Amino acid sequence: MASKIVLAYSGGLDTSVICRWLQETYQAEVVTFTADIGQGKEVDLARAKAQAMGVTEIFIEDLRREFVRDYVFPMFRANTLYEGEYLLGTSIARPLIARRLVEIAAETGATAISHGATGKGNDQVRFELGAYALNPDITVIAPWREWDLNSREALMNYCEQHQIPVDYTRGDKSPYSMDANLLHISYEGDRLEDPWVEPDEDMWRWTVAPEAAPDRAEIIELDFVEGDPVAIDGEQMFAEALLLRLNELGGAHGIGRNDIVENRYVGMKARGCYETPGGTILLKAHRAIESITLDREVMHMKDDLMPRYAKLIYNGYWWSPERKLLQVMLDESQKPVNGRVRLKLYKGVVSVLGRSAPQDSLYDADVVTFEDDGGAYHQADATGFIRLNALRLRLGARKGRKLVE
Repeated sequence: MASKIVLAYSGGLDTSVICRWLQETYQAEVVTFTADIGQGKEVDLARAKAQAMGVTEIFIEDLRREFVRDYVFPMFRANTLYEGEYLLGTSIARPLIARRLVEIAAETGATAISHGATGKGNDQVRFELGAYALNPDITVIAPWREWDLNSREALMNYCEQHQIPVDYTRGDKSPYSMDANLLHISYEGDRLEDPWVEPDEDMWRWTVAPEAAPDRAEIIELDFVEGDPVAIDGEQMFAEALLLRLNELGGAHGIGRNDIVENRYVGMKARGCYETPGGTILLKAHRAIESITLDREVMHMKDDLMPRYAKLIYNGYWWSPERKLLQVMLDESQKPVNGRVRLKLYKGVVSVLGRSAPQDSLYDADVVTFEDDGGAYHQADATGFIRLNALRLRLGARKGRKLVE
Protein backbone atom coordinates (compact mmCIF):
# COMPACT_ATOMS: atom_id res chain seq x y z
CA MET A 1 0.00 0.00 0.00
CA ALA A 2 1.33 3.40 -0.98
CA SER A 3 2.50 5.56 1.93
CA LYS A 4 2.61 8.78 -0.10
CA ILE A 5 0.39 9.68 -3.07
CA VAL A 6 0.58 12.66 -5.42
CA LEU A 7 -2.93 13.83 -6.32
CA ALA A 8 -3.83 16.00 -9.32
CA TYR A 9 -5.86 18.49 -7.30
CA SER A 10 -8.22 21.18 -8.58
CA GLY A 11 -9.70 22.14 -5.23
CA GLY A 12 -13.20 21.27 -6.42
CA LEU A 13 -15.70 18.87 -4.93
CA ASP A 14 -14.42 15.70 -6.60
CA THR A 15 -10.73 16.09 -5.84
CA SER A 16 -11.42 17.31 -2.30
CA VAL A 17 -13.35 14.12 -1.62
CA ILE A 18 -10.60 12.10 -3.30
CA CYS A 19 -7.98 13.73 -1.09
CA ARG A 20 -9.73 12.64 2.13
CA TRP A 21 -10.65 9.26 0.65
CA LEU A 22 -7.00 8.54 -0.18
CA GLN A 23 -5.90 9.62 3.29
CA GLU A 24 -8.37 7.29 4.96
CA THR A 25 -8.52 4.37 2.54
CA TYR A 26 -4.79 4.06 2.00
CA GLN A 27 -3.64 5.57 5.30
CA ALA A 28 -1.34 7.61 3.13
CA GLU A 29 0.13 11.08 3.08
CA VAL A 30 -1.31 13.03 0.15
CA VAL A 31 0.74 15.53 -1.83
CA THR A 32 -1.40 17.85 -3.98
CA PHE A 33 -0.41 19.20 -7.38
CA THR A 34 -2.36 21.99 -9.07
CA ALA A 35 -1.27 23.02 -12.56
CA ASP A 36 -2.16 26.53 -13.64
CA ILE A 37 -2.67 26.18 -17.38
CA GLY A 38 -5.07 29.06 -17.68
CA GLN A 39 -8.22 27.67 -16.10
CA GLY A 40 -8.86 30.79 -14.03
CA LYS A 41 -9.59 31.75 -10.46
CA GLU A 42 -9.93 28.23 -9.02
CA VAL A 43 -6.12 27.99 -8.89
CA ASP A 44 -6.00 30.72 -6.25
CA LEU A 45 -8.21 28.71 -3.91
CA ALA A 46 -6.41 25.40 -4.23
CA ARG A 47 -3.74 26.09 -1.60
CA ALA A 48 -6.16 27.08 1.15
CA LYS A 49 -8.41 24.12 0.37
CA ALA A 50 -5.50 21.67 0.42
CA GLN A 51 -4.29 23.08 3.73
CA ALA A 52 -7.79 22.66 5.16
CA MET A 53 -7.54 18.98 4.18
CA GLY A 54 -4.36 18.61 6.22
CA VAL A 55 -2.01 18.53 3.25
CA THR A 56 1.48 19.80 4.03
CA GLU A 57 3.21 19.32 0.66
CA ILE A 58 1.35 21.50 -1.84
CA PHE A 59 2.57 22.13 -5.38
CA ILE A 60 0.88 24.93 -7.32
CA GLU A 61 2.72 25.72 -10.54
CA ASP A 62 2.21 28.28 -13.27
CA LEU A 63 2.67 26.16 -16.40
CA ARG A 64 0.86 28.42 -18.85
CA ARG A 65 3.90 29.27 -20.96
CA GLU A 66 5.15 25.71 -21.06
CA PHE A 67 1.68 24.43 -21.90
CA VAL A 68 1.24 26.69 -24.94
CA ARG A 69 4.86 26.68 -26.13
CA ASP A 70 5.65 22.98 -25.72
CA TYR A 71 2.28 21.31 -26.23
CA VAL A 72 -0.31 23.54 -27.95
CA PHE A 73 1.97 25.08 -30.58
CA PRO A 74 3.65 21.77 -31.54
CA MET A 75 0.18 20.28 -31.99
CA PHE A 76 -0.92 23.18 -34.21
CA ARG A 77 2.11 22.68 -36.46
CA ALA A 78 0.14 19.69 -37.76
CA ASN A 79 -3.16 21.64 -38.14
CA THR A 80 -4.58 19.06 -35.80
CA LEU A 81 -8.28 18.25 -35.69
CA TYR A 82 -9.81 15.11 -34.18
CA GLU A 83 -12.61 13.71 -36.34
CA GLY A 84 -12.47 16.82 -38.47
CA GLU A 85 -13.76 19.20 -35.77
CA TYR A 86 -12.25 18.96 -32.29
CA LEU A 87 -9.21 21.15 -31.57
CA LEU A 88 -8.18 18.86 -28.67
CA GLY A 89 -8.18 21.48 -25.93
CA THR A 90 -8.59 18.99 -23.07
CA SER A 91 -6.52 16.23 -24.65
CA ILE A 92 -3.36 18.31 -25.10
CA ALA A 93 -3.32 19.44 -21.46
CA ARG A 94 -3.12 15.93 -20.01
CA PRO A 95 0.46 14.99 -21.06
CA LEU A 96 1.90 17.97 -19.20
CA ILE A 97 -0.07 17.21 -16.03
CA ALA A 98 0.89 13.52 -16.21
CA ARG A 99 4.55 14.45 -16.59
CA ARG A 100 4.53 16.73 -13.57
CA LEU A 101 2.65 14.16 -11.46
CA VAL A 102 5.39 11.63 -12.13
CA GLU A 103 8.16 14.17 -11.56
CA ILE A 104 6.68 15.37 -8.27
CA ALA A 105 6.30 11.77 -7.14
CA ALA A 106 10.03 11.29 -7.71
CA GLU A 107 10.85 14.58 -5.95
CA THR A 108 8.77 13.79 -2.86
CA GLY A 109 9.44 10.07 -2.59
CA ALA A 110 5.88 9.10 -3.45
CA THR A 111 5.24 5.73 -5.05
CA ALA A 112 1.77 6.46 -6.41
CA ILE A 113 -0.21 9.14 -8.19
CA SER A 114 -3.96 9.72 -8.33
CA HIS A 115 -6.42 11.64 -10.48
CA GLY A 116 -10.09 12.57 -10.50
CA ALA A 117 -11.02 11.27 -13.94
CA THR A 118 -14.05 9.01 -14.10
CA GLY A 119 -14.11 5.47 -15.43
CA LYS A 120 -16.25 6.50 -18.42
CA GLY A 121 -14.04 9.16 -19.96
CA ASN A 122 -10.85 9.61 -21.93
CA ASP A 123 -8.87 11.47 -19.28
CA GLN A 124 -8.24 8.37 -17.18
CA VAL A 125 -6.55 6.83 -20.22
CA ARG A 126 -4.54 9.95 -21.02
CA PHE A 127 -3.25 10.42 -17.48
CA GLU A 128 -2.34 6.79 -16.99
CA LEU A 129 -0.80 6.07 -20.39
CA GLY A 130 1.35 9.17 -19.91
CA ALA A 131 2.36 8.20 -16.40
CA TYR A 132 3.33 4.65 -17.34
CA ALA A 133 5.28 5.85 -20.37
CA LEU A 134 7.31 8.16 -18.13
CA ASN A 135 7.62 5.82 -15.14
CA PRO A 136 6.69 2.21 -15.84
CA ASP A 137 6.82 1.35 -12.12
CA ILE A 138 4.48 4.07 -10.86
CA THR A 139 1.25 3.05 -9.13
CA VAL A 140 -1.89 4.82 -10.33
CA ILE A 141 -4.95 5.11 -8.09
CA ALA A 142 -8.21 5.99 -9.82
CA PRO A 143 -10.87 6.43 -7.07
CA TRP A 144 -13.79 6.66 -9.49
CA ARG A 145 -13.03 3.08 -10.51
CA GLU A 146 -12.82 1.88 -6.90
CA TRP A 147 -15.33 3.63 -4.67
CA ASP A 148 -19.12 3.56 -4.59
CA LEU A 149 -19.61 7.34 -4.48
CA ASN A 150 -21.35 7.46 -7.83
CA SER A 151 -23.38 10.68 -7.57
CA ARG A 152 -23.03 14.30 -6.52
CA GLU A 153 -25.34 13.63 -3.56
CA ALA A 154 -23.09 10.79 -2.39
CA LEU A 155 -20.07 13.06 -2.63
CA MET A 156 -21.82 15.78 -0.62
CA ASN A 157 -22.84 13.28 2.04
CA TYR A 158 -19.24 12.11 2.25
CA CYS A 159 -18.13 15.71 2.75
CA GLU A 160 -20.57 16.16 5.62
CA GLN A 161 -19.49 12.92 7.27
CA HIS A 162 -15.77 13.70 6.96
CA GLN A 163 -15.79 17.46 7.63
CA ILE A 164 -14.55 18.36 4.17
CA PRO A 165 -14.92 22.09 3.44
CA VAL A 166 -16.51 22.58 0.03
CA ASP A 167 -18.31 25.46 -1.63
CA TYR A 168 -20.53 23.30 -3.83
CA THR A 169 -24.03 24.77 -4.14
CA ARG A 170 -26.88 24.26 -6.54
CA GLY A 171 -27.58 27.97 -6.90
CA ASP A 172 -25.50 29.73 -9.51
CA LYS A 173 -23.12 26.87 -10.22
CA SER A 174 -23.05 25.67 -13.82
CA PRO A 175 -24.87 22.34 -14.24
CA TYR A 176 -22.25 21.26 -16.77
CA SER A 177 -19.01 19.39 -16.33
CA MET A 178 -16.47 21.96 -17.46
CA ASP A 179 -12.77 21.97 -18.24
CA ALA A 180 -10.82 25.12 -19.08
CA ASN A 181 -7.30 26.04 -20.03
CA LEU A 182 -5.66 28.61 -22.29
CA LEU A 183 -6.71 26.73 -25.42
CA HIS A 184 -10.36 26.09 -24.70
CA ILE A 185 -13.27 25.61 -22.35
CA SER A 186 -15.49 22.55 -22.64
CA TYR A 187 -19.00 21.71 -21.48
CA GLU A 188 -20.50 18.24 -21.00
CA GLY A 189 -23.37 16.63 -19.13
CA ASP A 190 -26.79 17.80 -17.96
CA ARG A 191 -29.10 18.70 -20.88
CA LEU A 192 -26.20 18.35 -23.37
CA GLU A 193 -26.51 14.59 -22.98
CA ASP A 194 -29.40 14.79 -25.45
CA PRO A 195 -27.68 15.50 -28.79
CA TRP A 196 -30.89 17.01 -30.19
CA VAL A 197 -31.11 19.72 -27.53
CA GLU A 198 -29.57 23.08 -28.34
CA PRO A 199 -27.22 24.50 -25.69
CA ASP A 200 -28.53 27.43 -23.67
CA GLU A 201 -27.03 30.73 -24.77
CA ASP A 202 -25.98 31.53 -21.21
CA MET A 203 -23.82 28.39 -21.13
CA TRP A 204 -21.12 29.98 -23.27
CA ARG A 205 -18.55 31.92 -21.25
CA TRP A 206 -15.79 33.02 -23.63
CA THR A 207 -17.65 34.01 -26.79
CA VAL A 208 -20.53 36.26 -27.67
CA ALA A 209 -23.17 34.86 -29.98
CA PRO A 210 -22.16 35.55 -33.61
CA GLU A 211 -25.45 37.42 -34.08
CA ALA A 212 -24.51 39.74 -31.20
CA ALA A 213 -20.94 40.29 -32.34
CA PRO A 214 -19.86 43.75 -33.55
CA ASP A 215 -21.20 44.85 -36.92
CA ARG A 216 -17.73 46.08 -37.90
CA ALA A 217 -15.06 43.54 -38.80
CA GLU A 218 -11.67 43.56 -37.11
CA ILE A 219 -8.51 43.08 -39.16
CA ILE A 220 -5.45 41.52 -37.52
CA GLU A 221 -2.06 40.32 -38.72
CA LEU A 222 -0.33 37.26 -37.32
CA ASP A 223 3.40 36.59 -37.74
CA PHE A 224 4.90 33.09 -37.86
CA VAL A 225 8.43 31.82 -37.31
CA GLU A 226 9.04 28.15 -38.13
CA GLY A 227 5.33 27.41 -37.90
CA ASP A 228 4.67 29.06 -34.54
CA PRO A 229 2.85 32.39 -34.06
CA VAL A 230 5.12 35.01 -32.52
CA ALA A 231 3.39 38.38 -32.95
CA ILE A 232 -0.02 39.99 -33.38
CA ASP A 233 -0.10 43.24 -35.38
CA GLY A 234 3.66 43.41 -35.14
CA GLU A 235 3.76 43.11 -31.35
CA GLN A 236 5.88 40.16 -30.28
CA MET A 237 4.49 38.15 -27.38
CA PHE A 238 5.29 35.13 -25.27
CA ALA A 239 3.29 32.07 -26.26
CA GLU A 240 0.74 32.22 -23.44
CA ALA A 241 0.09 35.96 -23.88
CA LEU A 242 -0.40 35.54 -27.62
CA LEU A 243 -2.96 32.75 -27.24
CA LEU A 244 -4.77 34.71 -24.53
CA ARG A 245 -4.98 37.73 -26.86
CA LEU A 246 -6.31 35.60 -29.70
CA ASN A 247 -8.94 34.22 -27.30
CA GLU A 248 -10.01 37.75 -26.45
CA LEU A 249 -10.17 38.80 -30.09
CA GLY A 250 -12.01 35.69 -31.20
CA GLY A 251 -14.42 35.70 -28.28
CA ALA A 252 -15.41 39.30 -28.94
CA HIS A 253 -16.38 38.36 -32.51
CA GLY A 254 -18.23 35.15 -31.70
CA ILE A 255 -15.50 32.89 -33.10
CA GLY A 256 -14.71 29.38 -31.90
CA ARG A 257 -17.94 27.75 -30.74
CA ASN A 258 -18.32 24.09 -31.57
CA ASP A 259 -20.94 21.45 -30.75
CA ILE A 260 -19.62 17.93 -31.37
CA VAL A 261 -20.55 14.29 -30.86
CA GLU A 262 -17.20 12.53 -30.66
CA ASN A 263 -16.03 8.95 -30.34
CA ARG A 264 -14.31 8.38 -27.02
CA TYR A 265 -11.42 5.93 -26.87
CA VAL A 266 -13.29 3.83 -24.29
CA GLY A 267 -15.95 3.05 -26.89
CA MET A 268 -18.91 5.35 -26.35
CA LYS A 269 -20.09 8.41 -28.22
CA ALA A 270 -20.26 11.62 -26.18
CA ARG A 271 -21.54 15.11 -26.90
CA GLY A 272 -19.38 18.06 -25.94
CA CYS A 273 -19.54 21.78 -26.58
CA TYR A 274 -16.32 23.74 -26.90
CA GLU A 275 -15.14 27.32 -27.12
CA THR A 276 -11.74 27.61 -28.79
CA PRO A 277 -11.60 31.16 -30.16
CA GLY A 278 -7.82 31.62 -30.29
CA GLY A 279 -7.23 28.13 -31.61
CA THR A 280 -9.79 28.62 -34.39
CA ILE A 281 -7.99 31.78 -35.53
CA LEU A 282 -4.60 30.11 -35.24
CA LEU A 283 -5.61 27.09 -37.32
CA LYS A 284 -6.90 29.29 -40.15
CA ALA A 285 -3.79 31.46 -40.11
CA HIS A 286 -1.35 28.56 -39.95
CA ARG A 287 -2.88 26.82 -42.93
CA ALA A 288 -2.74 30.11 -44.82
CA ILE A 289 0.97 30.65 -44.26
CA GLU A 290 1.69 27.00 -45.07
CA SER A 291 -0.18 27.36 -48.35
CA ILE A 292 2.58 29.58 -49.77
CA THR A 293 5.63 28.15 -47.97
CA LEU A 294 5.24 24.35 -48.05
CA ASP A 295 6.04 22.07 -50.94
CA ARG A 296 2.92 20.43 -52.35
CA GLU A 297 3.84 16.87 -51.43
CA VAL A 298 5.03 17.86 -47.96
CA MET A 299 1.69 19.58 -47.37
CA HIS A 300 -0.26 16.60 -48.64
CA MET A 301 1.78 14.18 -46.54
CA LYS A 302 1.10 16.30 -43.47
CA ASP A 303 -2.61 16.26 -44.26
CA ASP A 304 -2.52 12.48 -44.67
CA LEU A 305 -0.78 11.99 -41.33
CA MET A 306 -2.74 14.57 -39.37
CA PRO A 307 -5.75 12.36 -38.47
CA ARG A 308 -3.43 9.72 -37.08
CA TYR A 309 -1.49 12.33 -35.13
CA ALA A 310 -4.77 13.76 -33.79
CA LYS A 311 -5.95 10.34 -32.71
CA LEU A 312 -2.70 9.73 -30.85
CA ILE A 313 -3.21 12.92 -28.85
CA TYR A 314 -6.92 12.32 -28.27
CA ASN A 315 -6.32 8.76 -27.08
CA GLY A 316 -3.48 9.67 -24.73
CA TYR A 317 -0.35 8.67 -26.64
CA TRP A 318 1.55 11.97 -26.50
CA TRP A 319 4.51 10.25 -24.84
CA SER A 320 4.51 7.31 -27.25
CA PRO A 321 7.43 6.66 -29.61
CA GLU A 322 5.17 7.00 -32.66
CA ARG A 323 3.97 10.48 -31.66
CA LYS A 324 7.53 11.59 -31.00
CA LEU A 325 8.59 10.27 -34.40
CA LEU A 326 5.77 12.12 -36.14
CA GLN A 327 6.67 15.28 -34.25
CA VAL A 328 10.23 15.23 -35.59
CA MET A 329 8.88 15.15 -39.14
CA LEU A 330 6.31 17.85 -38.44
CA ASP A 331 8.84 20.14 -36.82
CA GLU A 332 11.24 19.69 -39.74
CA SER A 333 8.45 20.62 -42.16
CA GLN A 334 7.92 23.93 -40.35
CA LYS A 335 11.37 25.42 -40.91
CA PRO A 336 10.27 27.41 -44.00
CA VAL A 337 6.89 28.38 -42.50
CA ASN A 338 7.81 32.00 -41.85
CA GLY A 339 5.73 35.03 -42.75
CA ARG A 340 2.62 37.06 -42.06
CA VAL A 341 -1.10 36.40 -42.47
CA ARG A 342 -3.81 39.08 -42.53
CA LEU A 343 -7.18 37.98 -41.16
CA LYS A 344 -10.68 39.36 -40.84
CA LEU A 345 -12.75 38.53 -37.76
CA TYR A 346 -16.47 39.02 -38.27
CA LYS A 347 -19.65 37.49 -36.87
CA GLY A 348 -18.18 34.10 -35.93
CA VAL A 349 -16.05 33.73 -39.06
CA VAL A 350 -12.29 33.97 -39.63
CA SER A 351 -11.37 34.92 -43.20
CA VAL A 352 -7.92 35.12 -44.75
CA LEU A 353 -7.31 38.44 -46.48
CA GLY A 354 -3.66 37.98 -47.37
CA ARG A 355 -0.48 36.05 -46.75
CA SER A 356 3.15 37.04 -47.25
CA ALA A 357 6.44 35.18 -46.88
CA PRO A 358 9.19 37.26 -48.56
CA GLN A 359 12.01 34.80 -47.84
CA ASP A 360 10.23 31.45 -48.04
CA SER A 361 7.26 31.75 -50.38
CA LEU A 362 6.99 29.17 -53.17
CA TYR A 363 4.26 31.18 -54.85
CA ASP A 364 5.58 32.55 -58.15
CA ALA A 365 3.35 35.18 -59.74
CA ASP A 366 5.33 35.00 -62.98
CA VAL A 367 4.46 31.33 -63.40
CA VAL A 368 0.83 31.40 -62.32
CA THR A 369 -0.26 34.58 -64.14
CA PHE A 370 -3.00 34.50 -66.78
CA GLU A 371 -1.10 37.19 -68.62
CA ASP A 372 2.07 36.74 -70.70
CA ASP A 373 4.55 34.92 -68.45
CA GLY A 374 7.56 35.62 -70.66
CA GLY A 375 8.31 31.94 -71.12
CA ALA A 376 8.35 31.03 -67.42
CA TYR A 377 5.98 28.15 -68.12
CA HIS A 378 5.60 26.28 -71.40
CA GLN A 379 1.95 25.34 -71.72
CA ALA A 380 2.66 22.81 -74.45
CA ASP A 381 4.49 20.69 -71.83
CA ALA A 382 1.11 19.86 -70.32
CA THR A 383 0.20 17.71 -73.34
CA GLY A 384 2.73 15.00 -72.54
CA PHE A 385 2.01 15.26 -68.82
CA ILE A 386 -1.69 14.62 -69.39
CA ARG A 387 -1.13 11.81 -71.90
CA LEU A 388 1.20 9.95 -69.52
CA ASN A 389 -1.22 10.27 -66.62
CA ALA A 390 -4.13 9.22 -68.80
CA LEU A 391 -2.39 6.10 -70.11
CA ARG A 392 -3.75 3.65 -67.52
CA LEU A 393 -7.24 5.15 -67.87
CA ARG A 394 -7.19 4.73 -71.64
CA LEU A 395 -5.88 1.15 -71.41
CA GLY A 396 -8.62 0.28 -68.94
CA ALA A 397 -11.27 1.89 -71.12
CA ARG A 398 -10.16 -0.12 -74.12
CA LYS A 399 -10.68 -3.30 -72.11
CA GLY A 400 -14.20 -2.19 -71.29
CA ARG A 401 -13.50 -1.51 -67.58
CA LYS A 402 -15.81 1.33 -66.90
CA LEU A 403 -15.20 3.11 -63.59
CA VAL A 404 -18.80 4.26 -63.17
CA GLU A 405 -21.97 3.03 -64.77
